Amino acid sequence: MYLNPRILGSGERTLVLSHGYGGSQAIWDMMLPHLARRNKVLLFDWDFSSAPDAGEEGEQSCYTFSRFADELVALMDEMKLSGAVYVGHSFAGMVGCIASVKRPDLFAYLVLVGASPRYMNSEDYEGGFDKSDIEAMLGSIASDFRGWAEGFVPLAVGSADPSAVEPLARSFFAMDPRAAHGLARMIFLGDQRGVLDDVAVPCTLVHVSRDFAAPPCVGRYMQARMLAARCPAAAMETIDSVGHFPQLVAPDELLGILDLVLGDAHEDADGEETAAAAAALADEMSSEVPAGGFAEAAPEVQGDIDVAT
Repeated sequence: MYLNPRILGSGERTLVLSHGYGGSQAIWDMMLPHLARRNKVLLFDWDFSSAPDAGEEGEQSCYTFSRFADELVALMDEMKLSGAVYVGHSFAGMVGCIASVKRPDLFAYLVLVGASPRYMNSEDYEGGFDKSDIEAMLGSIASDFRGWAEGFVPLAVGSADPSAVEPLARSFFAMDPRAAHGLARMIFLGDQRGVLDDVAVPCTLVHVSRDFAAPPCVGRYMQARMLAARCPAAAMETIDSVGHFPQLVAPDELLGILDLVLGDAHEDADGEETAAAAAALADEMSSEVPAGGFAEAAPEVQGDIDVAT
């Protein structure tokens, strides 16, 4: 369930960058020149492009958070990594939490970007979506995934800027509709709140102030629950921005948080060392384009967008 693993950069620390639903490793591209100057950075793609094995029943049973966590553990073992700083975006944040419970030796720190253990609202919990919202969204994905994605992607990014939208749109449109529906069911109908009680790796929760999918109240819930259980440290940082993808619309702010986690200070972006490292990394990236790339261009999207569009 993972594809195209590669390590860029060098250093004593290893960062594992894990993308969320519908994405690919390309969503980290704007941050890579900075991160890879002093760190080894593992990137990979979750295999969202292939369909479930068999029918509706197969679709619903094929995807589980635990299975993704097992795949993450297998990948890190394959790459001979341990004590890594794991940066998990969206659903991959909870995948990292589960993997850290299974194999705490692999993780020194968790950075959970826009993570959520539960998307559905209830009487004692605010997840961001009412049950009717989720049912409408799943219905739209099942009936017209392409049409739904054309509306959802710019809403999720929080910007109509093509340079921000297109990296995500390409990977969204490469998904098999059955895979997209099965994953969406797993994510939006799931409840991983109990996992938070078992996380024993220190972490930082990063949320965007105006994120419809994982609002800051979700991060505050996660922080309180983790600190009340086994987690030795759980900080929370809020980025003043819009949307669910700070890597694409607020990369400098997210890098600032990661620098604090890693103990780094920002250096002058015009410095010779930074420029040379960025140029070298650009050459390395251009020679390691993942196989099975997403070649289809993103469509133009105009007007207001509803989650269930």
